[in-house]
Amino acid sequence: MENLILLADAYKYSHHKLYLPGTEYIYSYLESRGGKFDNTVFYGLQYYLKNYLQGIVFTKEKINEAETLLQEVFGREDVFDRRRFEYIVHTHGGHLPVRIKAVPEGTVVPVRNVLMTIENTDPACFWLTNFLETLLMQVWYPCTVATLSREIKQIVKRYYTATASAASFAGIDLVLNDFGFRGASSVESAGLGGSAHLVNFSGSDTLPASIFAKRYYGAQQAPGLSIPATEHSIVTLLGEKGEEAIFKHVLDTFPTGVIACVSDSYNIFRACEQYWGEDLKQQVLQREGSLVIRPDSGDPVRTLLQVFEILFKQFGYTTNEKGYKVLPPQVRVIQGDGISLSSIGNIYTALQQAGISAENLALGMGGALLQRVNRDTQEFALKCSYAMVNGKDIDVQKNPVELNAEGQLRTSFKHSKAGRLKLVKEKGEYRTVTLQEASDLADQLETVFENGHIIKEYSFADIRARAGQ
Repeated sequence: MENLILLADAYKYSHHKLYLPGTEYIYSYLESRGGKFDNTVFYGLQYYLKNYLQGIVFTKEKINEAETLLQEVFGREDVFDRRRFEYIVHTHGGHLPVRIKAVPEGTVVPVRNVLMTIENTDPACFWLTNFLETLLMQVWYPCTVATLSREIKQIVKRYYTATASAASFAGIDLVLNDFGFRGASSVESAGLGGSAHLVNFSGSDTLPASIFAKRYYGAQQAPGLSIPATEHSIVTLLGEKGEEAIFKHVLDTFPTGVIACVSDSYNIFRACEQYWGEDLKQQVLQREGSLVIRPDSGDPVRTLLQVFEILFKQFGYTTNEKGYKVLPPQVRVIQGDGISLSSIGNIYTALQQAGISAENLALGMGGALLQRVNRDTQEFALKCSYAMVNGKDIDVQKNPVELNAEGQLRTSFKHSKAGRLKLVKEKGEYRTVTLQEASDLADQLETVFENGHIIKEYSFADIRARAGQ
């Protein structure tokens, strides 16, 4: 287990001295200040509470370790004060005297609203609230992945509504598949980000995602589903002349169920027309299950349009109730190269213009799903909005004036909220108010952590249901 005493930005260890004498309480809140998307899916806090904050987190041994390192870091002995942490060990048994409230995980909240608050419960530990900012701020990552994944699902639904048969809607959860494990920065990122994707979809090759969902969110079964599939090392094993033999071996090995085969090792169009569409056509059509053909190079739009043209010619097609072409159920296509938020819309638009139903295509997304996001994608921030100093309540706020690119003064988007906050819902709309406002409306923030103990947990099934509303 990591030493929580060392999981903060180095400068924070001086704050116990820099806060004004007489400071008793610090109250801070988390929000998405804007960014790429208008809404944010709140997800991932429970992992941080369980893995880092609950139980006895400060001990004498960890204080000793921190003291040694921090004296090396600062080169002086008047910054780190072990007595602050020893107080928590002696008074609270090493448990954190803080209270955290948050919107239920899976909730979709418009940006610029409070998502979480944190405050110290012991006035001697006023410094602890924002000491925990560094770690808790990392919830931006699963929130952002869950938000991105949900936005893509909205795109998928839109094109399914326009072009796909009613029966095919049951498979939407398997349209976007997580291929991001190898491109993630760590196993922890793959698990946390991958499970965030599973809030919206079920397709995933990132096993840590299902492990996280089961370990930290009580999922009864692995929420991430996958299928047998080849890679280039399999298909190229006999060289170009042996590619068709490998394809037949794939069909022989898995005569039923869904199987995916990468088919661009040499010539994707030859593979679709001659190997799959002529020589192996009858074996493909006699299968109980789908062969999913995977292009993996070239311009996605142009490649897919030509692949579908060939497959329609070789395998035939039906026209669904919306007037769009659909391959026989034994043949489908998955595009896993060059998939991103922007490219998905371009692909679906091209298919729609060509009269091709979205139900013919699955997607695989790697680095653009789990890695190509950052804290500024949704402009996450955790800021102090209230304090008590010498028994006096103080509303705290930053409100910078900044110069824009034209040299004009303006109020920065980084201005923060003031006071003790709550999230209310009125006529189906969320808004942030102070505790004194809208007293007749219930606070949507729930106490999830208090004095070292998790007060409320959310199941993965409930989170998925909430995000899908």
